[in-house]
Amino acid sequence: MNYVIFDLEWNQCPQGKEKENPRLPFEIVEIGAIKLNERKEEIGRFQEVIRPLVYRRLHYRTKEVIHLEQEELDRARTFSPVVRDFLNWCGDDFRFVTWGSLDLNELQRNMDYYRIRNTLPNPLFFYDLQKMFSLLYDDGKSRLALEQAVEYLGIEKTIPFHRAFDDTYYTAEVMKRMDLNEVGRYESIDYHRIPSSRQEEIYRDFGTYIKYVSKSFATKEEAMTDRVVSSMRCSRCGLPVWKRIRWFSTGTNVYLSLVQCPRHGYVKGKIRIKKTSDGRVFAVKTIKQADEEAVQKLKEKKEQIRERRRGRRKKGR
Repeated sequence: MNYVIFDLEWNQCPQGKEKENPRLPFEIVEIGAIKLNERKEEIGRFQEVIRPLVYRRLHYRTKEVIHLEQEELDRARTFSPVVRDFLNWCGDDFRFVTWGSLDLNELQRNMDYYRIRNTLPNPLFFYDLQKMFSLLYDDGKSRLALEQAVEYLGIEKTIPFHRAFDDTYYTAEVMKRMDLNEVGRYESIDYHRIPSSRQEEIYRDFGTYIKYVSKSFATKEEAMTDRVVSSMRCSRCGLPVWKRIRWFSTGTNVYLSLVQCPRHGYVKGKIRIKKTSDGRVFAVKTIKQADEEAVQKLKEKKEQIRERRRGRRKKGR
């Protein structure tokens, strides 16, 4: 299997968000990629600027960040032939690698807009190197900028940042220095295409936590009353558990819960409710072991929310 490390640059509506096309808020203007083999040796490169058809002029912020001139855009090919060449260049047996989780979604959203058939695997698993870098060198939660990771590893900065191929080059250099045997199992799941039925729902056991991705629901209330979405089990043995704190909302689209396994102790759950492109919602549930500190923080969070709600009710009287 090969690794296709890629980065995108995209443009947005120059007239502001109120005039953007809701089906395409970000239009890709450059693709850069490097292909590595299983030994992390470079075996190919891809780079091409793309002429936009929706937002034909560059937003001033885009121009400031990526230093791309309008003349270069005007003489470039459009998205459809470029992305077809890119996907052909990727080959058949490969794993996408990105710095962060946004590029794959934007790639597929542009493909949808231009009615290009999506032949990528579904579900689509990829390596988010930004997350894996944090797991390997930091606390697993923080997310460093690419340039910070380059500096941390002592990689020489020979070219600028913020062009698609340049950022791809540095991402590849970071990856070459990382031990994938340590973090390779923590692959990420792309949410652009979610399960269409209960049978297609995704369950992944990453060893230290379990992740579940649901089918879509009309509302978050419907999702949270679904028995599969709200169910909890031990992340280590799968045994039935005792409920200690039922699912409660943190005030956003995040819900938390606490249960106890008779063999392995406390287990905490987190559900993130996310929106689909057609206005429906789906749930991403994470289940993992909880130490005493995590249990205490969860209890305090629950009490803080309860107190805020009491305060609001008193003011409303």
